[in-house]
Amino acid sequence: MAHSTLKQLADLLATGKTSSVELSQDYLGRITRQNPGLNAFITVDAERTLAEARAADAVRAAGQAGPLTGVPIAHKDIFCAEGWLTTCGSKMLHNFVSPYDAHVISQFKAAGMPTLGKTNMDEFAMGSSNETSFYGPVKNPWDTARVPGGSSGGSAACVAAGLAPAATGTDTGGSIRQPAALCGITGLKPTYGVVSRYGMIAFASSLDQAGPMAQTAEDCGLLLNVMAGFDPRDSTSLEREKEDYARDLAEPHDLIKPLAGLRIGLPKEFFGAGLTGDTAKAVQDAIAQFKSSALPRSKSACPTPGLSVAAYYVIAPAEASSNLSRFDGVRYGYRTHDYADLTDMYEKTRAEGFGAEVKRRILIGTYVLSHGYYDAYYIQAQKLRRLIAQDFAEAYKHCDVILGPTAPTTAFKLGEKADDPVQMYLSDIYTIAVNLAGLPGMSLPCGFDALGLPIGLQLIGDYFSEARMLNVAHQYQLATDWHLQLSPIMRMETEYKALDALLSVPEAGKKGTMV
Repeated sequence: MAHSTLKQLADLLATGKTSSVELSQDYLGRITRQNPGLNAFITVDAERTLAEARAADAVRAAGQAGPLTGVPIAHKDIFCAEGWLTTCGSKMLHNFVSPYDAHVISQFKAAGMPTLGKTNMDEFAMGSSNETSFYGPVKNPWDTARVPGGSSGGSAACVAAGLAPAATGTDTGGSIRQPAALCGITGLKPTYGVVSRYGMIAFASSLDQAGPMAQTAEDCGLLLNVMAGFDPRDSTSLEREKEDYARDLAEPHDLIKPLAGLRIGLPKEFFGAGLTGDTAKAVQDAIAQFKSSALPRSKSACPTPGLSVAAYYVIAPAEASSNLSRFDGVRYGYRTHDYADLTDMYEKTRAEGFGAEVKRRILIGTYVLSHGYYDAYYIQAQKLRRLIAQDFAEAYKHCDVILGPTAPTTAFKLGEKADDPVQMYLSDIYTIAVNLAGLPGMSLPCGFDALGLPIGLQLIGDYFSEARMLNVAHQYQLATDWHLQLSPIMRMETEYKALDALLSVPEAGKKGTMV
């Protein structure tokens, strides 16, 4: 079951070939074996997971199961979950047990999906490599000497390694799509406001958006059906009619009929300096895959990636500076042990509780919001943000979906960019503009480089076009098998299960027992 899709697992549950308890035990076993080498999970609570699985089995036995009832899922440790340690990858929240559920968590609970655990992440979602976590870096299942991408690196790694069939992530500047690309899975960032941010610990409020990470576009569509929906507790949540995001995912192995009339945009700005040769070739080959459908294609003009990066690294730190001011050691989280007065306690708590990257962004954000610099930097960045959104609006007059690379390179080595923040920030050069404009985007596997590392194809859609974008991705995955390739860790798990089966001796009426 290590590489089973959500739909396949749901079918096994529906036909009684397995139970939620058995599925959860299987994934918990893999976590026990593989997580010490990957560091993809921060918190695992097998007893709680199995209790939720038993409850899901009871719901199914009562004939009240939904489409994904009983299928387990992992959650990024940025989502508050009642009774679970919720750290946001930071020392500042190392002892915080949430008293309530984020909207996303409550949606998955209502769907009957047991929680396998909370996944590792860059501290407060600030990073592109999952190396800033207080709990140590996550390793890429394709090469454990390399990064999985960030900030949702733990979620991407656990899916790529077969430790969970799916996971939640958040995307502020590419933090779902970039790790999905580096780990060879599919990840979707919805239109801003489609998924509630209630209970999702804030980094940059006008940019943060939760989304699904799984093996296939079809899986992401099924997960988005659970996650999406209006939430009055979130002022940015959009009140829209309920939508079935998987409605267009037909089965013909042919790109002509399902995508009839679709116009594809190819931005020249995404194929310039900085893009590696292997990545460029894989993306161009993926684009060529659509030739058989005779789809109209155009050279769409998109925002210059460099301008997007500049605007993002003014706006995001500014919002982070404000959002993170609440972490002062007074009501919850870390508090320094030795202080003279209240001011000293604030200063020492924040100095000791935050990591270097978080401090860097707080300082930048405070600077650009300060008197004398607000107009020169923050206001100018917001004006540029508006122009970026207008550029996309103009592009969508000539196309329906934009294709290009997700990241300029494949996974780089651990520590390779740790001392060069600018190079690290450029890892998100193709994804950031999507967040600034609030558009939906996704990444799916489209090939490998010379070292056997996965490459991601990015799809960018117009507002609320998730269903169409998912169908484009789904049809591509029906025609290719990049998403079916197993990481070395997942191959190891497959071999383990085969060996387990060989060493099992069946007894009458029982499953095999180990010799």
